[in-house]
Amino acid sequence: MSPQTTPSTVGSSPSLTTGDNAMSLFSDLEKERILFQDEHFLIIRDGYPVSPGHLLVISNRVVESYFDLTDEERAALGPMILKAKGIIEAEHKPSGYNIGMNCGLAAGQTVMHFHCHLIPRYDGDVENPRGGVRGVIPGKMNYKTSP
Repeated sequence: MSPQTTPSTVGSSPSLTTGDNAMSLFSDLEKERILFQDEHFLIIRDGYPVSPGHLLVISNRVVESYFDLTDEERAALGPMILKAKGIIEAEHKPSGYNIGMNCGLAAGQTVMHFHCHLIPRYDGDVENPRGGVRGVIPGKMNYKTSP
């Protein structure tokens, strides 16, 4: 569980801190990078996109993971993901999406500030996409289903 946080607005405050005064990687975002922001979240393009249009939905408050969001923030996340989808579809024509959150080091989280990946997928971008996010565990992506 992350420490208590000081509410701050990412992108408009250079002094984003958590209870232990750790800076967030997202605390110094240039305003031009912010595509949309509301009271709980902001949307930016991923700095290391895995596909064209890959966006991040980032909490304004510095909290470590989805499980540290307030009930109000969790309720606002779905509509913000839909907003991000609209931004993607204004520029791209994906065939599908992966929505991903890495919660904790064991899950691959490297930036300890909540962010949700919205990754557009395109026909033919991988040889066999069956299993989708199951691919985070090698050998678990492909599985058989009952006929």
